[in-house]
Amino acid sequence: MIALLLILFPVIGGLITLFIKNENTVKGFSLFISFATLLLALIGVYSTETNLLHFDAAWMPDLNSRITLGLDGLSKILSLLTAISLPVIIIATYKNTYVNAGKFYGLMFLCQAGMLGVFLSMDVLLFYFFWELALIPAYFLCSFWGGEKRIQVTFKFFIYTFVGSLLMLVAILFVYFKTPDHSFAMQSFYHAKLSASQSQWMFWLFFIALAIKMPIFPFHTWQPDTYEQAPTAVTMLLSGVMVKMGVFAVIRWLVPIFPTAAQNNSSIIIGLSVIGMLYASLIAIRQDDMKRLIAYSSIAHIGLMCAALFANQQVGLQGVLIQMFNHGINIIGLWIVADAIEKQLGTRKFSELGGLAQKAPALAILFVVMCLANIALPLTNAFVGEFLMFNGLFRYSPIIAGVAGISIILAAVYTLNMIQKIFYGNTGALTEPARDSSLNINAALIILVIVVIVFGVYPQLILDLAQQSGRFITQINLK
Repeated sequence: MIALLLILFPVIGGLITLFIKNENTVKGFSLFISFATLLLALIGVYSTETNLLHFDAAWMPDLNSRITLGLDGLSKILSLLTAISLPVIIIATYKNTYVNAGKFYGLMFLCQAGMLGVFLSMDVLLFYFFWELALIPAYFLCSFWGGEKRIQVTFKFFIYTFVGSLLMLVAILFVYFKTPDHSFAMQSFYHAKLSASQSQWMFWLFFIALAIKMPIFPFHTWQPDTYEQAPTAVTMLLSGVMVKMGVFAVIRWLVPIFPTAAQNNSSIIIGLSVIGMLYASLIAIRQDDMKRLIAYSSIAHIGLMCAALFANQQVGLQGVLIQMFNHGINIIGLWIVADAIEKQLGTRKFSELGGLAQKAPALAILFVVMCLANIALPLTNAFVGEFLMFNGLFRYSPIIAGVAGISIILAAVYTLNMIQKIFYGNTGALTEPARDSSLNINAALIILVIVVIVFGVYPQLILDLAQQSGRFITQINLK
């Protein structure tokens, strides 16, 4: 039942906010619903009652599709990330003003419900339904509340994801007719009877859709523009949680349905992922815009996750499961600081900033912690996951691991360079009147810093969930 309530809470909350006119009331109610969803997610993560964690009901009997939801190790990790993200985002952006705030927060909740549905679905058709449900609110959020170039950027985002969704639907329907009982159930898809050529073609149709969503080189070009033009609250949700939908679907659906094709094409995908890591890191070094640097940093981190997945090693898979959560926490922290600086000073350009540590010492300290986590410094949350992923890559190929490891050096370069240009050096005419961040921004960042330190010092809290899910997935398809 908890699995169903996790989706219903944000859906009902989002529908109610659509009709609230007062902005302060909308924000207060939205914060309440987001914390209620987080509490429910925490109960689900630490509950062992099977009856509470699963839900099953009739949906489309003629198609043999059911509303089947469940919380296992994999979905627990990502449901927790999704549930943590929205209250932190609302707190961090609490003082931001939106035209039609009720509609804005309502669409944010519907987007959260869609993502939770993706992570909880045990039926492929239901998974696809929630996949689209998560995307539709994102289009409207970017179109109505985005930057000056929001229309053309959102159109590009729409075209990429729409084409990807169509390819995925074709693959789903094809496999459906090859299942033993013509069912959309997860286990039926896992046992579909496909020839080698059919598996190859369907694998690539499915993978391209997921590669666009993650995104993986060369399907990444929509991402920096979208992140730059979207409202920062939406960008946090997109980069912190929504991109994990693609990584999640590789683990839950792609590799289990097409295990042979995944193994046969692993070298191609690992190659593309590593190229994307290095390419994005080099582009990030050249950026003068804080948002675009963070966007390219995200591409590099997702590339490592994809490479580790297809390296076909259990230790690497566990690293991916951990890192999906940790990357979401860290990237949201970076976006919060980017938004705080832009709102106060009206710029995101490094060339116009400098010396902010003198004016905003609290923000500087919190930002440095999030940056160190972003480059996986030991005792931060990202270290264990990144170590396990590179371990998996090394077992696959020491050469590939060595080439991919260059991205660690590049990440340190662009991250430390960003810290230096924004917070150190001398203040200028623009930064001289700057002041420290407000209470709500500090509160949001402190929450994230606590998560960074706790999971960095005691990673067993999330390792247990990753090991549980990792063993199960390995038994199914990574033999």
